Amino acid sequence: QVQLVESGGGLVQAGGSLRLSCAASGDIRCLSAMGWYRQTPGKERELVAATTTAGGSTDYADSVKGRLTISRDNAKSTVYLQMNSLQPSDTAVYYCNIKRVCPAGYWYPEVWGQGTLVTVSS
Repeated sequence: QVQLVESGGGLVQAGGSLRLSCAASGDIRCLSAMGWYRQTPGKERELVAATTTAGGSTDYADSVKGRLTISRDNAKSTVYLQMNSLQPSDTAVYYCNIKRVCPAGYWYPEVWGQGTLVTVSS
């Protein structure tokens, strides 16, 4: 079983910054990617940023490029999302996500965190 513990959400004014953290523990064999998604009421969950654990390649939503930065600490199985120049449109519940794909091709179901609310006031 895998546990994801998220922290760092909250209320911030437009132009401000927040840093989200997500620590993975438990059975995290073949941990291959970690990322952040977000969701607002009535909309589908969307990718914000993701990174691979080997090589460190990253992927960002166009709307956050240049403002949000994803990073990871493999030794701690933790992924971070540094959010700068926040805008009211960034208001959402942010979910941590991990993917586990083994070199032999076997994969485990992806795991989601419980979500942390980020509110950006104008």
